[in-house]
Amino acid sequence: MTALAGRAAAQEKTGSQAAATAQASPAEPALSDPRSKYPQPPYPEQRQDWPGLVSKMDPRPDHGEESYIGSGRLAGRRALITGGDSGMGRAAAIAYAREGADVAINYLPQEESDAREVIALIEAEGRKAVALPGDLRDAAFCRQLVEDAVRELGGLDILVSNAARQQAKKSLSDISDDEFDWTLKTNVYAMFWLTKAALPHLQPGSTIIVTTSVVAYDPPEMLVDYAMTKAAGRNFVKSMAKQLGSQGIRINGVAPGPIWTPLQPSGGQFPEDIPQFGSDQPLGRAGQPVELAGIYVLLASDENSYATGQVYGAVGGSGGP
Repeated sequence: MTALAGRAAAQEKTGSQAAATAQASPAEPALSDPRSKYPQPPYPEQRQDWPGLVSKMDPRPDHGEESYIGSGRLAGRRALITGGDSGMGRAAAIAYAREGADVAINYLPQEESDAREVIALIEAEGRKAVALPGDLRDAAFCRQLVEDAVRELGGLDILVSNAARQQAKKSLSDISDDEFDWTLKTNVYAMFWLTKAALPHLQPGSTIIVTTSVVAYDPPEMLVDYAMTKAAGRNFVKSMAKQLGSQGIRINGVAPGPIWTPLQPSGGQFPEDIPQFGSDQPLGRAGQPVELAGIYVLLASDENSYATGQVYGAVGGSGGP
């Protein structure tokens, strides 16, 4: 065989091997259009008593129950998540378990049925799940919640202060003193109490994550008290980052936009606005809790070790950080 013929044969063999390899390789994943990836408005009319349940929502929110795939990014970590029965708390709990963490969730007793679903999902990943129901408006309970989580998990590395109360009101005069107190204690006081109780247990490398909101940046007229609390959460993150940096403890925030959670049909929006909820965003729809799961994982992981005092937004295109 001449040198030229040998080269031709080698090239033909190489080309055949490449073709066979390409044929055997799985197809590249198709791009998904974010506008149509999840349910779009109009949504069915619906109303629930506060705090609402995932199981009664239509369409049912996606927290990553079927879709989130972990890769061990939080192996061996121990997390406490408030509001872990639904919404972003539930999405974070599922993601953390699939990333290798043990997880304790707090929720109201009325949300027990939703919480049980989350506990089962965490345990299905072979991780420890701890259910800690109770009302965060009580300072003593917040302190006990942290102690119980530390005892049950064997320590604490991640605190996610996520639970919140949101009630739409047309006028300031419609917000009673009791309702104002309820919202501030749930959204602000509890964040303060929980963080203060957790700090003695957090080692360098631990993280705190606060769920703030797009309304901290662009407050709507019908969520005056709620928007105040979310601005407080944002500033808490900024201040505490300066205080905790020297201790090697990071604190960051997540600012969701209009996300489809029980908060909305249980008074967070006016009933007549539910069918078009999120339609005014550039992406044309409300977000799903699972679309923020990766942010909560990133903020808790060592991959994000230089980020503290930051607020990460997922708002659908309007407002926010």
